[in-house]
Amino acid sequence: MESLSIRVFGDPVLKRVAEDVQDIDGSLASLCGRMLEAMYQAPGIGLAAPQVGVSKRFFVYDYGDGPKVLINPEIVESDGEWEFDEGCLSVPGLSWNIVRPKRIHIVGYGLEGEEISIEADELESRLYQHEMDHLNGKLLLDYLDDDQKREAKKILRQMIMSHGNDDPDGTQRIKFP
Repeated sequence: MESLSIRVFGDPVLKRVAEDVQDIDGSLASLCGRMLEAMYQAPGIGLAAPQVGVSKRFFVYDYGDGPKVLINPEIVESDGEWEFDEGCLSVPGLSWNIVRPKRIHIVGYGLEGEEISIEADELESRLYQHEMDHLNGKLLLDYLDDDQKREAKKILRQMIMSHGNDDPDGTQRIKFP
């Protein structure tokens, strides 16, 4: 089975709004397993389907209590404000202080079709909000002011250019063995 590649800045799939998952089945479970492998290898604590080129509304994560999946998630409540240095597997090597709601209530479904409801605070809350951004076609760069965004894009372009011709389809990716 081929390893999954994490798509990085510049890949158009990262700017698309993902579509709802219609069927929770074995192929979705298998993809989630492969996504978890890629997430752990990166390493990260969350990975959304668009980050592996799948424009569907789900993500995998591990906040320290084992691997989980959230399908068709929706943030139904948020409160407060919390600033934290945030990075992203699709914007490798860079991070910024990003302000997000401190607490959220998120709902969705698990791989067995069961309803999931989570009240989250601080870093756990940020994890879900970050992955939701990916499902909505939003990257960390969208939170930056114009000067920060210009500098970030310059650094990212230099990183992509330094890879030369080893990216024939024009979208630099991080490959996992």
